[in-house]
Amino acid sequence: MRKVILGITLVFVHLLTQAQTYPFQNTRLSEDERIRNLISLMTTDEKINCLSTRISVPRLGIKGTHTIEGLHGLAYSGPANWAVKGAKASPTTTFPQSIGLAEMWDPEMIEKVAGWESTESRYLAQNKNFGISGLIVFAPNADLGRDIRWGRTEECYGEDPFLTGTLVTAYVKGLQGNNPVYWKTASLMKHFLANSNENNRAYNSSDFDERLFREYYSYGFYKGVTEGGSQAFMAAYNKYNGIPCAVSPVLRNVTMKDWGLRGIISTDGGAFKQLLTTHAYYSSLPVAAAECIKAGITMFLDDYRPSVKEALEKGLITEKDIEEAIYGNFRVLLKLGLFDNSPQNPYSEIGIADTIAPWTKQEARELVRKATEKSIVLLKNEKMLLPLQKEKIKSIAVIGPSSNSVISDWYSGIPPYRISILQGIKNEAGENVVIRFAAGNKADSAVIAAKESDVAIVCIGNNPLSYGLGWGQNHVASDGREDIDRQAITIEQEDLVRLVLAANPKTILVMVSSFPYAINWSKEHVPAILHVSQSSQEMGNAIADVLFGKVSPSGRLVQTWISSIDQLPPILDYNIRHGRTYMYKKNESLFPFGYGLTYTNFTYSGLKSEKKSLKNNEVVNINFNLQNNGNFDSDEVTQLYVSFPESKVERPVIALKGFKRVFVAKGETVQVSIPLKASDLTYWDVDKQTFVLEKGTLKYSIGSSSEDFKLNGEILIN
Repeated sequence: MRKVILGITLVFVHLLTQAQTYPFQNTRLSEDERIRNLISLMTTDEKINCLSTRISVPRLGIKGTHTIEGLHGLAYSGPANWAVKGAKASPTTTFPQSIGLAEMWDPEMIEKVAGWESTESRYLAQNKNFGISGLIVFAPNADLGRDIRWGRTEECYGEDPFLTGTLVTAYVKGLQGNNPVYWKTASLMKHFLANSNENNRAYNSSDFDERLFREYYSYGFYKGVTEGGSQAFMAAYNKYNGIPCAVSPVLRNVTMKDWGLRGIISTDGGAFKQLLTTHAYYSSLPVAAAECIKAGITMFLDDYRPSVKEALEKGLITEKDIEEAIYGNFRVLLKLGLFDNSPQNPYSEIGIADTIAPWTKQEARELVRKATEKSIVLLKNEKMLLPLQKEKIKSIAVIGPSSNSVISDWYSGIPPYRISILQGIKNEAGENVVIRFAAGNKADSAVIAAKESDVAIVCIGNNPLSYGLGWGQNHVASDGREDIDRQAITIEQEDLVRLVLAANPKTILVMVSSFPYAINWSKEHVPAILHVSQSSQEMGNAIADVLFGKVSPSGRLVQTWISSIDQLPPILDYNIRHGRTYMYKKNESLFPFGYGLTYTNFTYSGLKSEKKSLKNNEVVNINFNLQNNGNFDSDEVTQLYVSFPESKVERPVIALKGFKRVFVAKGETVQVSIPLKASDLTYWDVDKQTFVLEKGTLKYSIGSSSEDFKLNGEILIN
């Protein structure tokens, strides 16, 4: 009888607790008051538990949320099986890889892509048929692609800090939404800091000076926090100037004190234990745990609880240290609306009021197709071989290992469908055009198909997964992925291109790749070349739209394509002034940064700046006319570069400081205005410990790439 009474009492107490109203649920209180109240009600074990990727306090009604990958669509399942344990498998809309999204040079479209992804995240977290997902999204990757051999090049936005900062800001805004109180999802950027080599990343050190830290390597993160509004990032595996990133003093001294970040700072997966095993930086895991928390880490991605408990018992940290760490985690939860069920949260009904899965909607298909079209870069088009006129074509050979597959990368989900290039061409060509397919040249199949067809389209590229191989391995030296850098930049499949071209002079090369390649022979001999990144579910339809002229290609490269691997400094040399990127390069480019052709011709004229001088905190608009002289409606990506001829400190030879994607109908002229901000022209003064605007003459150029300037001007900085 006593047991029955005790049981009833416990149930009653539980129900009473659940029904109780706490101050942290009161939306009228300040953010700080609500977070402090919640923490004051928690037990020590609950506090320690909230240093994990599952931030929740069930006893107090805080359901919390999970983390999830989302570089180019929500990775709810996918090759790496990112789905939370217990989650029902589901497809998600899959966009081009990050490097492809960057090649759009379109912040507005980037924001739309991220916004769609965040809608799917909310849907999966709140719909009764799923109910398990992550609202803390590991994206975007704000690292800079300073070396094309980096195995994770596919995850970044290229080699330029201004472009990367602009696109990171847009992606963060898309993920988090535009509500002044609540976030749609939380953006957790990766990987702070200077993580752009894979081999030996668990113990190597990325070394460079303070100016490169401020002006280059941390710049994307800086913009993501200060302009995008992100309050979370992941510390990298590597050391920075000899100190593992997970315990670097810059976490507090820069990101928290200077930038104002007060949210989540996460270790990378396994990085906590690597402080002991690979970095050999501490004597024990309790010491490592304590130092992580003191440095600013608020979230661990591997098993940390025993070590944190021991550190607490030994006095290496205090309970207040843990409270200050989880404060940032709870601030993110509060912004997501997980402290309350306020009707003011515009995102709380996604998946509840609307029950049609977002990835099934026509709107999703159209958005992916448009983004993929915008990302395609036309590298060569001799004698206007492209676009193809299907009314004049009776047969097409579609050839190559990349022509009949759409490969999800390690950070992809599973798309609801995949349109290969072969299928996209079939969809567009129609029944009256014969399509011949050959994956390779076994028994001369590719050569025969090319000879018998009016046009040959050969598709080659990398494999972002290297199926069947262990971690840190690739099928060929020119491939790369997480944990392994590329050992070559020429592509073995170019021999197939040679054979096809010999069989048919009307050969079009489609590079389906996550990286630049040294395709020297193809550039010289193949009449038309396109580049598209991996993984888009609409890859084939988008490529077909470009091939047949439904849209004019308008993507632009975000990394310099070089002609020889010996033009690159050693991969662990992080001083970009030694010849890296378009800003400091010493050799002629195969294809330059910012490069890309269209199906029309543009004339730039009428350069005029609003004023002749520029002061601190001012903005001047650089205006010019852009005329479409050709026969195709097209976008043009106009670019603004600057140089500092009178600088007394070392500056880049040229640097991107503005751009605008502009649509111009054939025969039309539009006026373009690109803002040039004084704040973007500063350099980091090590002595003054601040960004400084240097007086003197600034030269600027407007053009279609970093090596094709159409208009030139200058302005006085005073």
